[in-house]
Amino acid sequence: MNKKILGFILIGLYLSSEITIAQTKSIQVSLLAPTPPMGWMTWNFYADNINEKDIREMADAMVSSGMLKAGYNHVFIDDGWQGGRDNRNNIIPDPKKFPSGIKALADYVHSKGLKLGIYSDAASLTCAGYTASLNFEDQDAKTFASWDVDYLKYDYCGAPDDMEIAQNRYKKMADALRKSGRDIGLGICEWGDRKPWLWGQEVGGQLWRTTADVRDKWKSLKLVKTAKELHSVGAGILDIVDYSQDYASYAGPGHWNDLDMLVVGLYGKKGPSGDLGGVGCTDEEYQSQMSLWSIMNSPLAATNDVRNMNAETKRILLNDEVIAINQDALGKQAVCKIKNELWSVFVKPLANGDFAIAILNRSETVQNFKIGFAELGLNDTYEIKDLWKHKVIGKDKKWNGKVQSHETKLFRLKKI
Repeated sequence: MNKKILGFILIGLYLSSEITIAQTKSIQVSLLAPTPPMGWMTWNFYADNINEKDIREMADAMVSSGMLKAGYNHVFIDDGWQGGRDNRNNIIPDPKKFPSGIKALADYVHSKGLKLGIYSDAASLTCAGYTASLNFEDQDAKTFASWDVDYLKYDYCGAPDDMEIAQNRYKKMADALRKSGRDIGLGICEWGDRKPWLWGQEVGGQLWRTTADVRDKWKSLKLVKTAKELHSVGAGILDIVDYSQDYASYAGPGHWNDLDMLVVGLYGKKGPSGDLGGVGCTDEEYQSQMSLWSIMNSPLAATNDVRNMNAETKRILLNDEVIAINQDALGKQAVCKIKNELWSVFVKPLANGDFAIAILNRSETVQNFKIGFAELGLNDTYEIKDLWKHKVIGKDKKWNGKVQSHETKLFRLKKI
């Protein structure tokens, strides 16, 4: 929507006493992420070994591969771009990695129809030991705005465990971004340790991580009792789903639960996602991640080499019908209706009245599954479309069939 038109709508609503000033500000902030952000992030593929040449090449590939057309419209620079501060304490990029500067990179990315995200931390140093933003929030926000940055991933390494301190530090940066003169989205990255779904929107974030960093694996081999323990054993795809499924009520347009990056197409690449048992996944498991991240309304940040994708990786990442579930305007995160040793079943209402259903086989063997949709609270007869087969497979009040190990069936149900 045109911002000027939106402004008139908001003013009109306020004058008619239908919304308060506070609600108007909330709506404006929410517009920064009306649907879950999508894009490509540097971290899992490059770690902190990044430079402007590689990022430009990835931006080019996002256009030529069809990623941008599919909705992946951000290039997110993660940790490792920083070169310290100048004699006026302005944060600067590493001159060897980014000799042209971040503003020139932003201009290039924008010329491709993409947006640029950047990274900092709510402490003195980042997770990888680079210059961060504590006590420089206003100054750094103005710098990011002057570079025409569109998004900030704000990490929490080196910061206190206390929840109140985290809230204050994130609010300070969110306020600084709002005063910067540019619309810059804020991603809260404190890994779910301080329950950011309870306060992330209130302090000004558009999304917040729910667990420890994702690794390129299906699940942790060691049973853990709390999400915080995942830091030491490495969070697999299934771990993140299990620890994030209870927070659906906190997500919606402008405020999203972030299940972390997609590992689709990494195939056990050495680096951050390869740590703590990240030996790679099967294409079936990568497809499940795409299905589950989409139905749970997580941001979709690919981290593979988009310059060199095989056919399976392209098929998974560029499935427009699956992406449509993630980007649905209603913004309702799927609710887990069934969970046991063998199955997880999720249901998500869609803006046009349809429903999306994900059926995950959690087991190590092929399983037969049979369900009446009434068990999920859906009492009509539906046209059933398999979004991975791209075809209608029946019209019924139920579904039954085989589900491969770690496969997720993703259906769109249309009432008939």
